[in-house]
Amino acid sequence: MMTPLLDVRNLRVDFGGKEVVHGIDFQVAAGEKLALVGESGSGKTVTALSLLRLVQNAALSGVASFHGEGGEPRDLLSLPEQKLRGIRGKEIAMIFQEPMTALNALYPVGDQISEVLELHEGLSKRDAHAAAVKLLAETGIPEPERRALSFPHQLSGGQRQRAMIAMALACKPRLLLADEPTTALDVTVRAQILALLADLQAKHGMAVLLITHDLNLVRHFADRVAVMENGHIVEHGPVRKVFDAPQHPYTRKLIDSRPERDVVPTQGQGGEAVLQARGLRVTYPVPVPGVRGWFSKGAFVAVQGADLAIAPGQTLGVVGESGSGKSTLALAALGLLRHEGELNIAGKAWTGSGAADRPLRRVMQVVFQDPFSSLSPRMTVEQIVGEGLKVHEPALDTAARRVRSLAALHDVGLTEAQFPALLDRYPHEFSGGQRQRIAIARALIVNPQLLVLDEPTSALDVTIQKQVLGLLQRLQRERGLSFLLITHDVEVIRAMAHQVIVMKDGAILEAGPVDQVLDAPRHPYTRQLVAAALIDP
Repeated sequence: MMTPLLDVRNLRVDFGGKEVVHGIDFQVAAGEKLALVGESGSGKTVTALSLLRLVQNAALSGVASFHGEGGEPRDLLSLPEQKLRGIRGKEIAMIFQEPMTALNALYPVGDQISEVLELHEGLSKRDAHAAAVKLLAETGIPEPERRALSFPHQLSGGQRQRAMIAMALACKPRLLLADEPTTALDVTVRAQILALLADLQAKHGMAVLLITHDLNLVRHFADRVAVMENGHIVEHGPVRKVFDAPQHPYTRKLIDSRPERDVVPTQGQGGEAVLQARGLRVTYPVPVPGVRGWFSKGAFVAVQGADLAIAPGQTLGVVGESGSGKSTLALAALGLLRHEGELNIAGKAWTGSGAADRPLRRVMQVVFQDPFSSLSPRMTVEQIVGEGLKVHEPALDTAARRVRSLAALHDVGLTEAQFPALLDRYPHEFSGGQRQRIAIARALIVNPQLLVLDEPTSALDVTIQKQVLGLLQRLQRERGLSFLLITHDVEVIRAMAHQVIVMKDGAILEAGPVDQVLDAPRHPYTRQLVAAALIDP
């Protein structure tokens, strides 16, 4: 490699005497795309933030030579703060993982982009605003003049990420640090953002340091890859070489973490449908503009005329972008939203009465997307897992509930041998994958027939995702469970589902066996979803 744009040598990051990044070396050439890959806790985000000294209470050592404007290398780790401020945003910019928290909620996005131009380029307010509108247009946001006046909450997730990219590129930086820039986005929006970054990178000739755990994204975007494990870079090289012939066991583990299909075929399996819906329709009231709004309300149709059925032991996958109606469909199935049309759970309909519907609550349980927010931090594992027994089997005493809770936890792979005093622990004492296992145990303890799985693995690393999906597949085989699987991840659908329905704007566009729908999609939108998944054979 010629003289690199960024040359990091022996970088160490220490928090209160505990070292989390252990003397790593890497280089990024001008115009190159380097991906830093690893699971949560591997040190990849801390590494990127350390380059701009954005990590609080961290002791940094080593050298990070940056060949920016002027040609002379500057050590980012030892530069005075005032000089480093001149580099941040101007020569080195950053795209953060969650644009809703990274953007200031109190200012229009146009003003936030203008501020960068006023600070680093010395533009007037009028010229900076005009340049901000132009940048928004360049990133593909429709009606950029109007969107520049919008606050972050008034934009979609993809538009917020585009606004963040526009802000990062405002001063034409030589190096862009992109920290999980597509993790929170739908599959089609992710593909658009990926294409946008590649186009802008080529157009401006900047280098990109991509921080991610998405191996498909790395395969399609990066030139080189560096794999991090526990604060060490364990393998690096050209993407194709590393992916085709990984040398380190951890790299092989990451690459082999693609979800695997291990489900029992359900053809010919009899029995009454666990869930059946005909003409299911869900609407929300919306205000009507003008004088008419004084006397009546309009209606937004979130789910329109959905027909579906789930047989015993079968998984029905529901796939679509945010706003497609898939989560609304799940909430209606759970009896949590008013609906029109026919909806039966094990042959019975929701009545809207808590006491009358209680037996159906036992038939149908739910596992949410984010286990950290769905488990009460003030309750112990025993209280969380055993809560359903208090409602559905009130005659059980404390000792009996304790035995059942331990059995449910054992079924999901958590034992007191691994975790002493398991039942007395709190959710924060477990990893993300372990918390999701606790959430599954909570759902299973009342012996349901149907689980609603709302993006059950999207918040997890690829290796943990594979473990949780394998657990769900085993539980389905052993217990004959049915699943209503809500996701935007086509790979998860392919691994888990027997049948799949594709939703957009509240309507079911295509439905059928999973191999038929995904391998030979008939609807253009389904083809778009499959293509955007960036799945290699």
